[in-house]
Amino acid sequence: MPTPQSVLSPLTSASLFLVLTVDPGGEPVVRELLADLDGLQRAVGFGYPDGQLSVVASIGSQAWDRLVGGDRPAELHPFQELRGARHRAPATPGDLLFHLRATRQDLCFSLGSEIMTRLRGAVAVADEVTGFRYLDQRDLLGFVDGTENPTGGDASDAVLVGAEDARFAGGSYVIVQKYLHDLDAWNRLTVEQQEQIVGRRKLTNIEIDAPGSHVDLNTITDPDGTERRILRDNMPFGSPGSGEFGTYFIGYARTPAVTEEMLRHMFLGDGPATHDRILDFSTAVTGTLFFAPPAGLLQQLAQEERPAGAAHGSLGIGGLSGR
Repeated sequence: MPTPQSVLSPLTSASLFLVLTVDPGGEPVVRELLADLDGLQRAVGFGYPDGQLSVVASIGSQAWDRLVGGDRPAELHPFQELRGARHRAPATPGDLLFHLRATRQDLCFSLGSEIMTRLRGAVAVADEVTGFRYLDQRDLLGFVDGTENPTGGDASDAVLVGAEDARFAGGSYVIVQKYLHDLDAWNRLTVEQQEQIVGRRKLTNIEIDAPGSHVDLNTITDPDGTERRILRDNMPFGSPGSGEFGTYFIGYARTPAVTEEMLRHMFLGDGPATHDRILDFSTAVTGTLFFAPPAGLLQQLAQEERPAGAAHGSLGIGGLSGR
């Protein structure tokens, strides 16, 4: 399998999410930056090995043909808006996603600044969120987040594209959503009420029997009972001065269908549950789907003014699957 980007890097205490749109004519600048991204990350993080600085670059459906051309990942498409009886998952603009992680926020800031300096005049910022670790890996609702993340070989199997789309093996689909929380309303609930909504004990993180809970609706299984998993690297964010608090959801998966099924259960309901009750206190304000190519594909992008073979429907990357 080709070398993936650092999708499987361990969870860290600091992050930066940059969602950008590419200006007309900005494609050559963006391709050159993407090709240099690995070296840029190494240069910024070299003096701070304990900082665990990493970055994953992902490309949206509408920008793929402009930046890469030729063949497309088999399941890359725009984020599909969901309108439920009470809540909505909006689809919002995004051509590029940069997901920066480190144990120190200054390293995320430094690399993010270098990226934006290189892209100045070629892109516009659609969204920018600085995330932080909150207490013992909890979200701002007070519950531990990321408990069900797969690990080791299970993580690779769940997250990385394989032989089913060999031209893009080692890549991963990623969906991001920015959620804003009504913490005043949430904190008026009793702990027991919150636990029934989430499906876990707040103190111990033990899963409980709570049909229609957030945990229940996000458990997706195959007909044979095998659970389908994604890799979440959600991060809290907030501003005490403005009173804006939330969770930045980011889910990597081998196929976007798993994450999309989770979102359908949340917003449209499943069985007797009409929706995920956590949405009564947490509002989605963005939603975008991207593909994180394997590292080798990114490094090829600046080799020509236009991607190789783009005008003829072939990127010429067939050899990547054999590396």
